[in-house]
Amino acid sequence: MQLNVGFLITWALVVPLAQAATVAVQVQDGAGKPLPGAVVFLESREARQLAKPLAGAEIAQVGRQFVPRVLVVPAGTAVTFPNRDTVRHHVYSFSPNKQFELKLYTGTAANPVVFDKPGIAVLGCNIHDNMSAWVVVVETPFYASADPQGATSLRDVPAGNYRMRVWHPGLAVGAPAAEQALVVSATDVALTYRLGGVTP
Repeated sequence: MQLNVGFLITWALVVPLAQAATVAVQVQDGAGKPLPGAVVFLESREARQLAKPLAGAEIAQVGRQFVPRVLVVPAGTAVTFPNRDTVRHHVYSFSPNKQFELKLYTGTAANPVVFDKPGIAVLGCNIHDNMSAWVVVVETPFYASADPQGATSLRDVPAGNYRMRVWHPGLAVGAPAAEQALVVSATDVALTYRLGGVTP
């Protein structure tokens, strides 16, 4: 399946600021409509060296749903899964980059889950089939999730050559993030990216 149906780039020039820039990405689906919930991240060897695990990351269970449904974390981040429902949940992932099970529990599971390999982990609940969530594990500090208008903003990105990757939970299960090369200089960048193959 062809995921990337094209992109439109518009450059926005501003006063240079310490050889770092803001990369603003407007994510759209194949028809040109805003794509909220898309994840955008920039990869490079230098970015990998700057990435650090987050503290306090969590995906809660509230109203028999995972909150948030999509969590983006740098590799090595420990994620807790507090159950704030009155029923027990059984959280699991069979994804290649992270496999685990938190068997039936209430409250907070005894140990957090460390997501140490990059990739996209799909989460589910063995008791409630309608529950699903995703942990996007990246090797970069430069990432953002799109707002309801499909807009993202990655700030303080050092000048350099990157692979920009774009992913959305509406892509087919197991589909990789789409990608394109991106050169960042000391001026801000604004671009529109169209991501095909997304279902509502």
